[in-house]
Amino acid sequence: MRFAFTDEQLLFRDTVRDLLAKECSPAELRACWDRGDARLPRAWVALTEIGVVGLCVPEADGGMGADPIDLVLLLEESGRAGLPDPLVETALVAPALVGPEHRAAIARGELTVAVVDELDGPGVDRANDVANHGATADLVIHLELDRATVLERADLAAEPLPSVDGGRAVARVSWPAGAGTTVPVGDARDRAVVGAAAQLIGLGDRMLAMTAEYVVERKQFGVPIGSFQAVKHHLADALLALEFARPAVYRAAQSLTTDDPWASRDSSMAKAMASDAATGVARAALQCHGAIGYTVEHDLHLFMKRAWALSRAWGSARAHRARVADAVLDHDLLTDIPED
Repeated sequence: MRFAFTDEQLLFRDTVRDLLAKECSPAELRACWDRGDARLPRAWVALTEIGVVGLCVPEADGGMGADPIDLVLLLEESGRAGLPDPLVETALVAPALVGPEHRAAIARGELTVAVVDELDGPGVDRANDVANHGATADLVIHLELDRATVLERADLAAEPLPSVDGGRAVARVSWPAGAGTTVPVGDARDRAVVGAAAQLIGLGDRMLAMTAEYVVERKQFGVPIGSFQAVKHHLADALLALEFARPAVYRAAQSLTTDDPWASRDSSMAKAMASDAATGVARAALQCHGAIGYTVEHDLHLFMKRAWALSRAWGSARAHRARVADAVLDHDLLTDIPED
């Protein structure tokens, strides 16, 4: 099967990239980190106006009625920019779980969502009651193994927590027994995993581009350090891992869109590969930047710390590889694979 994005999807991606270059600059990110609110209001309004936030909201509720495959490139761009706002949770996860009133509010850009994930699946890390954006979101969705509870801000208490990534507004949230509305979890967890994987690909791209630019400008012994064989090898290995992970992420988004029976396996494969690729790029970028890469004055840390945090969110690479192994080994490969 040949797969390629449409011209419209690619144009939308380019539009979002240009928008975020203006509204989500490193200077804006630093200010967000200083405030600790994990929000860039102008960027969020702009993304809402062009339809990104409500892309997966049904048309009847004011959205565009699109699918995960239509959003995956845009989430990759949000990762490339280091966007702090909860785009994955609000634009990709929540429309599959909340009611029409909340979906309409998402499409209007008036509501943001945080997710608490009690992952009980085989080999996947447990997140307990900690949520990114838990201190700032209007809704919190609590995911359990087979059900989800949608909680209003008025029902919640939030205790802000420190994070290596200053743009996440991490908090421990709690709520009284019986609060909220319970719905089937469906594919919400897989949506979050694929969204995080897409953002990791974007983060890896950004760090690799920053490093390639740096090694051309930085000189030792009268020549750019990018001409050194060791530096070339580091960056080539990082690029290779990133280019292998990217198709796995797109495949997982397509599996979600088509309700593929293997969607959970594909999502875990995407997250494992994207986590490894992004953290590998971060390691190579830090080494190639040398001492300046360790300073907060350099922009690299804004993206590197996000990659570190996101690689552990929604399950680590190791945990997701275990899920893939379970998915494969629990099936008779000759008889149980669903037919095309």
